[in-house]
Amino acid sequence: MNKDTRPASFLTSAAAKPLVHAACLAPLVWLVWLGVDGRFGPNPAEFINRYTGDWAIRFLLIALAVTPLRGITGLAAVMRFRRMLGLYAFFYALLHVTSYVALDQYFAWAAIWRDILKRNYITVGMLALTILTALAVTSPKAMVKRMGGRNWQRLHRLVYVAAVATPIHFFMMRKGFQIEPLIYGAVAGLLLAWRAGAWIRARAQGRARAAARAA
Repeated sequence: MNKDTRPASFLTSAAAKPLVHAACLAPLVWLVWLGVDGRFGPNPAEFINRYTGDWAIRFLLIALAVTPLRGITGLAAVMRFRRMLGLYAFFYALLHVTSYVALDQYFAWAAIWRDILKRNYITVGMLALTILTALAVTSPKAMVKRMGGRNWQRLHRLVYVAAVATPIHFFMMRKGFQIEPLIYGAVAGLLLAWRAGAWIRARAQGRARAAARAA
């Protein structure tokens, strides 16, 4: 088999999606194992909250990297996994918020609401979760038809707002200097710059085609 066709052949195979699902669930399996092994440390609620938050950011950035990866490599088959990866980002974000609500605040809704209003990092985090929830709910193909393609695309561009908000939430939450949220922020910035560049190129090409037709 030609070496150049191997990645595409794997990505389109029946085994690809189950393997990607397994890889996406591996962090959760590892978290459960750490709990069984008693390795959450002195503050289990904080450990779970940070761990799930880290993986929410990682999966969100990985999902956003799929389109640039297709553009750079020409592997159109990677687009099969973009929605899946985005939903796993939402899944881990939901676990992150659930750990805060259940393990930190013990479902004290009045205190949670005060936190959302008074603590800036929680406000930013809830903004990101709200966006991810809207994107997850509208991710099925049937929703594209129901909303209309243009409206659906407008809504799903908010993913870049979430991609910027999550590293900000991370940076504001941690005490002292932390390099990790800066790395996430830099990656989000690069992905946003790539998307902006692609949009500018598409607009320029559209104007060029219109001018050619008018000539």
